[in-house]
Amino acid sequence: INTGGKHSWQYGRFVMRGKIDISDGLWPAWWTLGVKNQWPSNGEIDIMEYYKKKLLANIAIGTDKQYNAHWFSNTKDINELGGKEWASKFHVWRMDWDEEAISLYVDDVLLNKVEMSKLNNRDAKGDNPFKQPHYMLLDLAMGGLNGGELNDTKFPNRYEVDYVRVYQKTK
Repeated sequence: INTGGKHSWQYGRFVMRGKIDISDGLWPAWWTLGVKNQWPSNGEIDIMEYYKKKLLANIAIGTDKQYNAHWFSNTKDINELGGKEWASKFHVWRMDWDEEAISLYVDDVLLNKVEMSKLNNRDAKGDNPFKQPHYMLLDLAMGGLNGGELNDTKFPNRYEVDYVRVYQKTK
């Protein structure tokens, strides 16, 4: 799912209830990108990303080198969460994004929080890419640099999404 060019949001509570497959080589993600500028100066928020036995909650900004992001990242070993048993159940990922901070959660446990004042691009402009609308992406990549080897992976696999919701304050 890619809402780019269809719908975007600036600030709010983003919630997804889903179940991810943690088989080798799979790379499920739920993320946002800013509508203006090239990556990474448009800003990236990985509300949920999983690969190579790690659950990630990331925020990326631009640097003075094209296609080289500065990451505010937090990872959780999937085995610490309960491994295959944990992955067999649905979980709720959430992002709270306002003028002050971006906070990323799973099952109401804070995984990463970054103050907006720290999120200016580290390039000549120094813009904050999170003070603009972002569009949303949900995907399941397979293999590649982050996904890893698929040789021993049994198919088919599923990234199940029960719902995605966005809540915003009325102006």
